[in-house]
Amino acid sequence: MKGMIFAAGLGTRLAPLTDTCPKALIPVGDKPMLRRVIERMREAGVADIVVNVHHHADMIKRYLRENDFGVSVRVSDESEALLDTGGGVVKAMDMLAGDEPIMLYNADIYTTFPIGEMLSSYESSGADVVLLVGERDTSRYLLMDEDGYMRGWKNVSTGEVRSPEGVEVPEGCVPRAFGGVHIISPKVLDVLKEYKPEGKFSITPFYIDMCDRLKIRGYTPASGYSWIDIGKPETLAKAREIAKMHDAEMGGRE
Repeated sequence: MKGMIFAAGLGTRLAPLTDTCPKALIPVGDKPMLRRVIERMREAGVADIVVNVHHHADMIKRYLRENDFGVSVRVSDESEALLDTGGGVVKAMDMLAGDEPIMLYNADIYTTFPIGEMLSSYESSGADVVLLVGERDTSRYLLMDEDGYMRGWKNVSTGEVRSPEGVEVPEGCVPRAFGGVHIISPKVLDVLKEYKPEGKFSITPFYIDMCDRLKIRGYTPASGYSWIDIGKPETLAKAREIAKMHDAEMGGRE
């Protein structure tokens, strides 16, 4: 399996920490978030990883060059222009192409859900895309039908609802928060490039516009787990606290 880690973000909410360090290299527990994500992906069987870079790109390149992660790690350089998630995947498409599924993972998400369980869900579902989703509070939700498939999107702050052009969101859909981890079929790359061949764009509007054409399914872990976006000082502090406890617990099992 291949994978891509989104590590190009500016991390403005974490300034001044991110004035001198990219968010992906900020330590959580005893290791940078980027290492944590690479190790999580490796556990799931990802053997070939692409990391996109922009903010403090040279620092991330050096870190990847100077460390052995037990898997192949390559860089997609967005130094000239930050491309967001969708544009980042399109730029890295040649490195991601092949017959294997692709795991996409935000470098600023600290989470402990069983990543192998998500892969099993993808393999057994026959879906084109499987998204980590949950009942977490947020302002923007994916709308999932009774079978767990995405049918649209809603911004609860503004009341805006979006779905594929000409398709209404079915009644009875439930809102679920997206968790920043996805597994996509290799065929999705062709659809993504057809959707927008180049430039900056988020992958979420792509999912919204294509959820009638692609089978986009949500995955919710069966048991409890931690999930924290480390993008703010208070959430970074919380992630560090939980990571310390989790690492100690896991170390005691080895």
